[in-house]
Amino acid sequence: MKLWKRAAGALKDQNSLVITALSRRTHLHNPDLQAAVIRATSHDEARVDYRNAQRVFAWVRTSPSTHLKPLVWAISTRAHRTRSWSVALKCLMLLHGVFCCKVPAVQRIGRLPFDLSDFSDGHSSPSRTWGHNALVRAYFNLLDQKSAFLHTDLKEIRKVKAAGPEDSIMAEIVMLQRLQSLLSLLLQVRPQAEGMHGTLVLEVMDCIIIEIFDTYSRVCSLIARVLSRIYGASQAEASMALAVLRQANAQGEELAEFFDFCKVYGVLNASEFPKVERIPEEDIQEVERMVNGRGEEETKAIVVRENAGSGGGELVLSSGKVLRTVVTNKWEVFDDGHDLMSVDDGNGSERDIVSIRSLNGPQPQHQPHHVHASKLEIPDLITF
Repeated sequence: MKLWKRAAGALKDQNSLVITALSRRTHLHNPDLQAAVIRATSHDEARVDYRNAQRVFAWVRTSPSTHLKPLVWAISTRAHRTRSWSVALKCLMLLHGVFCCKVPAVQRIGRLPFDLSDFSDGHSSPSRTWGHNALVRAYFNLLDQKSAFLHTDLKEIRKVKAAGPEDSIMAEIVMLQRLQSLLSLLLQVRPQAEGMHGTLVLEVMDCIIIEIFDTYSRVCSLIARVLSRIYGASQAEASMALAVLRQANAQGEELAEFFDFCKVYGVLNASEFPKVERIPEEDIQEVERMVNGRGEEETKAIVVRENAGSGGGELVLSSGKVLRTVVTNKWEVFDDGHDLMSVDDGNGSERDIVSIRSLNGPQPQHQPHHVHASKLEIPDLITF
């Protein structure tokens, strides 16, 4: 980062802090919170201010009713005004971290009240920053959809729990489709240009790897539940479930390629992800024959065997073939109150990897963050 650019960025941050200190406190403007946001989203491309990011997360967890609205306003204002790719990425990372605080009030944000879908850095030529611009746009699109997903997630979960056997499988299939759409957006967030190996980009990619881990584990668990009841489903439900199964296989190949790319690129958490196993095509075809009514005798011999400690399962056919829903027999995600994820290393032992939820306490040299966005007018339209 050139010296003059670093100095100009530091001056802008300092001016923003002075204006914030002189501003009047309102229900949307908290000077202390806004100052922490400015410091956590500085123009410095070489570092992430974990200390102020942690302060933000602590405020949200301890008093979401007081701090969530002014926080969203502060991040939205900062992201809306910036022409710097580093500030935009840090705004997205910070908001992503807020999502990971698991505060119920976050689910009521909905579509994000700012728009970075056509972001372009205003301080360098497009030929120099196009890769960073693309990364900001992809990250924004992901978090905008994630925020919308969180907005309806709790309602969908309640619907599944309250529904009868005839209805809940459809709700689970619909949720699976939405999770797979979110996974597709996650796989689009990656550096595409040369020379993007800086600290900030690697931090973003660490966040994406952990988000994929969490999303894919939910896909695994839902596929196991759907497969356990697929033969009691209607024809339409069974067909939708089969489409989801094929999509899971296709995404498994994309995930494997994505992780290989991230490992070569130097993304820390990519090396901790277990191998993704495909569902054999012949087994998918066998299930398809059953769905079409040509395997009714064999369906009577189907059982779902849950793997202890995992959210997935295995579909065992009378022929002896096993349809593994995904790789959940190799990994588990702890309850929301925990900060670590455990991965089976293939030798019977487990190793903990860093989660983006573990942002309180001392930070390792390479620790994730998170964020994202959408299109609305900013301050006064923020409602929860």
